[in-house]
Amino acid sequence: MTNIEKLNAAFVEALDLDPNESIRDSYSYGDPKWDSVAHMALVVSIEAQFDIMMETDDVIDLSSFGKGKEILAKYGINF
Repeated sequence: MTNIEKLNAAFVEALDLDPNESIRDSYSYGDPKWDSVAHMALVVSIEAQFDIMMETDDVIDLSSFGKGKEILAKYGINF
């Protein structure tokens, strides 16, 4: 599984999104299904997919799918 597929899977799992649709970089906090509770589930899902522990600032900064890719680059994960 590629890194983009792993990130998609994390979003699909945590936010109960349609697995057949591509997630755009602009998909962001506040969009349907992404509230504060879902945000924490998303963080857990991302951490599990990539076997990392995100820093608190990164958890707070995770505001969109595109921002997620930027944050994961800090952990050596490339897209």
